[in-house]
Amino acid sequence: MEPTLRIGVSDGEIMALIKCSECGKDVSDKAASCPGCGNPIAVPEAMVDTPNKVSTEEISQMRKSPKWILSNIFGFDSFLGLQNEVIDHLIAGDNALVLMPTGGGKSLCYQIPALCRNGVGLVISPLIALMRDQVESLNQLGIRASVFNSTLSNMEMREVEQKLLQGSLDLVYVSPERLLMEGFLNILRKCKLSLIAIDEAHCISQWGHDFRPEYQKLKILKNLFPNVPRLALTATADDPTRHDIIEGLDLKDGRLFLSSFDRPNIKYTIISKEDSKNKLLNFIKENHLGDSGIIYCLSRKKVEAIAKWLIDEGFNALPYHAGMDNNHRSTNQDRFLREENIIIVATIAFGMGIDKPDVRFVCHLDLPKSIESYYQETGRAGRDGLKSNAWLAYGLEDLSKINNFIVSSNASEDQKRIERQKLAALLGLCETTRCRRQVLLEYFGEDLKNPCGNCDTCQEPVKTFDATVAVQKVLSTVHKTGERFGAAYIIDVLLGSNSSRIIQFGHHEVSTYGTGKEYSKNQWLSIFRQLVARNLVVDMEGHGGYRLGQNFKGVLYGEEQVLLRKDQFRKTADLSRRKNLEQTKLKATLDSEEDEALFQDLRSHRRELASEQKVSPFIIFHDSTLLEMVKRRPTSIAEFSRLSGVGQAKLERYAASFLKVISGGILKIGRTQKSEVSSNKQTYTFETVRKTNQRAYEKWTDEEDKLLESECLKGTPNSEIAQLLKRKLGSIRSRIRKLGI
Repeated sequence: MEPTLRIGVSDGEIMALIKCSECGKDVSDKAASCPGCGNPIAVPEAMVDTPNKVSTEEISQMRKSPKWILSNIFGFDSFLGLQNEVIDHLIAGDNALVLMPTGGGKSLCYQIPALCRNGVGLVISPLIALMRDQVESLNQLGIRASVFNSTLSNMEMREVEQKLLQGSLDLVYVSPERLLMEGFLNILRKCKLSLIAIDEAHCISQWGHDFRPEYQKLKILKNLFPNVPRLALTATADDPTRHDIIEGLDLKDGRLFLSSFDRPNIKYTIISKEDSKNKLLNFIKENHLGDSGIIYCLSRKKVEAIAKWLIDEGFNALPYHAGMDNNHRSTNQDRFLREENIIIVATIAFGMGIDKPDVRFVCHLDLPKSIESYYQETGRAGRDGLKSNAWLAYGLEDLSKINNFIVSSNASEDQKRIERQKLAALLGLCETTRCRRQVLLEYFGEDLKNPCGNCDTCQEPVKTFDATVAVQKVLSTVHKTGERFGAAYIIDVLLGSNSSRIIQFGHHEVSTYGTGKEYSKNQWLSIFRQLVARNLVVDMEGHGGYRLGQNFKGVLYGEEQVLLRKDQFRKTADLSRRKNLEQTKLKATLDSEEDEALFQDLRSHRRELASEQKVSPFIIFHDSTLLEMVKRRPTSIAEFSRLSGVGQAKLERYAASFLKVISGGILKIGRTQKSEVSSNKQTYTFETVRKTNQRAYEKWTDEEDKLLESECLKGTPNSEIAQLLKRKLGSIRSRIRKLGI
């Protein structure tokens, strides 16, 4: 078989392919041997299927390859996890359900296919704030995207409708409510859709706290647009919710893509609720001064109280809950998204779809309803991949409140049983002596072989003690007092309290009265919580009164030993002796005070640009990109282009000003040059460079890119291409790398 070369796409990358002379498999011309049969690959000189040139249509198609778009538009070198598989699956026209953790890159799974396929991508999203941030980010990259929602004026809506009909949009974002309006559906019927992406798909499940009835009506999309691939995405969904999504959106013929649920950059910490406000204050002051964070509370009243308390303590804190008027709530959300150093105190009404990447901590002052809720809410920290914290304080009162919600709900008995099982699983996570990440991932069916080293139980291994006698005292007291009192009352009996209630009920005469003075009240609360976690005592009615569980007899009669975790009860930390937060951050992310100073200068410059453009700072660049600037110290446009998150549009828009910040106000271009009599570094500005090269850093046109690609594919030497395009040889080489040719 005579070897031939052709141009093709392999693993999402444009490259020359050669057919193996033995097995006929297409192999990259860069390969030493065929991966199929091991036959050595020898590339003949100048053998390309197209004899003289590549057509404009072929070049256009190549520039639509996922790898090209990822590198040149989004500025990333490689795909994460399952992204490449999902993208290829969708480009092929197939349906899918994608479960991918927050920060795992779900958006690229539909944004890139929308750019690869012909037509406009329709994205259904439940929140206006999420749509706005996504569209602003895409516009920064030069992608033609728009929202279609109530924030637009009538004239703006007509403009978007016109663009849809003209095919001059790449992506349009709508809410399910807007989508289902007959007028908008009529417009979509006249458009060519590249794909339909349904974000936050778990909203279709009526058992989740994010339930949106309109999501259940999206099933009609299959009938209206039968040949358009549909993609449902969510960060977390248990088996029943996955079933609801597949059934409710008619995705039975779609493929399930299940990514790892692990968020290794998040440290999980769970503590007892005693003195929780001071513990929270210490946590923030010791770890997160100057950071953005979210604090969740169960009630609106508590949200308002905690926000006011934090303001009194000197923090920039804002409340957010459904009881606030829309304008106030929207203003607070916008401030959190667009400003830095803001702590938002909220009920679970806040957070879904929040795209802010630099949330450094998420705290819970009350227990969530389930591990799914906990995972989704804590997942809003550290979307940029940098170190972040998830901190939870819980107590027995939380269990009573949630149990009461379950008991008083209108759900069926089967659903109530499921909700109790979910609460029990969360309680098990709270009271475990194992690695919390292992327990968390096991709940989602994932096995983490080794302890993570980044949770409280890993960093401070839990000690256990033989609590058999103590547990027998609790069980006996619960039984002798009639199985109807709460934990605080039972503990008072064990401690020998002379309260009027105990005297009134005659419980000062039970045999266990006063027998528990070897432990403090906090220690007894810790023991009691762990007994609830083990179902040795249960609150069946949801009113905080405990009964004996089904498996109490073996322990009560001395047939089983009980080992419990030995919680450490520390005095409140002396904050005046703590290290300055900036020094703590320094060790965690940066190497020197000089690096920290530059990082803050870059953040200030980003903030100024964002203010001028009226966008959130992270729309310009994520903190992770700024940190890369600090660590790599780029000194030229070419070096800046290699930073993660820097695509062509952002390179042209921001490189010069950020390079000036990095260089202390002077833009250094090119390599350091030394004269024969001096070793001093030579610095340049744009103006001095253009004296010898008039086209230095001039924006590349589409025509130039097409000509460059065409000449490269024909095998024209770079030096001749430079002459043809009237650009420097170094500029040609840099552009070739950038385009991935």
